[in-house]
Amino acid sequence: MRAWVNGHQLADPHQPVVQVSDHGFTVGDGVFEAVKVVDGRPFALDRHLARLRVSALGLGLPAPDDALVRQGIAAVLEGEPLPLGRLRITVTGGPGPLGSGRGDAEPTVAVVLVPLEEAAPAARVATVPWPRNERGALAGLKTTSYAENVVALAEAKRRGADEAVFANLAGHLCEGTGSNVFYAVGGELRTPTLASGCLAGVTRALVIEWVGAREVDEPIEVLAEAEEVFLASTTRDVQPVSHWDGRDLGAPGPLTLAAAATWRRREPELLDPDVSASPGMR
Repeated sequence: MRAWVNGHQLADPHQPVVQVSDHGFTVGDGVFEAVKVVDGRPFALDRHLARLRVSALGLGLPAPDDALVRQGIAAVLEGEPLPLGRLRITVTGGPGPLGSGRGDAEPTVAVVLVPLEEAAPAARVATVPWPRNERGALAGLKTTSYAENVVALAEAKRRGADEAVFANLAGHLCEGTGSNVFYAVGGELRTPTLASGCLAGVTRALVIEWVGAREVDEPIEVLAEAEEVFLASTTRDVQPVSHWDGRDLGAPGPLTLAAAATWRRREPELLDPDVSASPGMR
């Protein structure tokens, strides 16, 4: 692990550096991004930083200092490049009162780099009974308020799955705890719209751009007639779903295989060729 916090590289990434009154720690008042790193090069970094800004402003936090964030990214990427890594950028409200009200402290900005394991060849998915609130204040924002996901993923694992998927309040398919869902019906690739309350995933957007998929909101029961399903996320890329609840979906279908092949072919286009040359990263 390599870590950088508020302008300082940490010699020991496990040492305590965030105050116990930090609003991200006390009430989950923060936003984050997870960025895939391949051979020391971050993937789709500009897209992730743009979404970090949208999430921060949506939460009512000031827009992150782009130059400062990039400085932290450059710091943790220095040295022996990781063949495959996960870059975590976190911005919180900084030290504040022990309640919902914010103080006037500067935000806390942290960047951490850790190794990333290759995703499994396929995923097992469980539908959980708790709905996403597509009308909530945090809908569509990538915040550190992840307790709902923790509970849902624990339930999925209890049932032998490795990802949990939510419907929203309308009963429509929404998203996984850390993934977007694509499915095929009648040979057509589909995925929920952003109005469903799902996260505007970077991988989701690229799959739509590179492969094509119809954005539509449908009852989650549509998956019972889906010929194939795959998940899309930073850590999964395009990952086939082999089982959904008690249903065996079999081997990956042709649309899933085509999407995965396109992803592998086009991924190098968005790997930063020299992250140290980016503005504000020297």
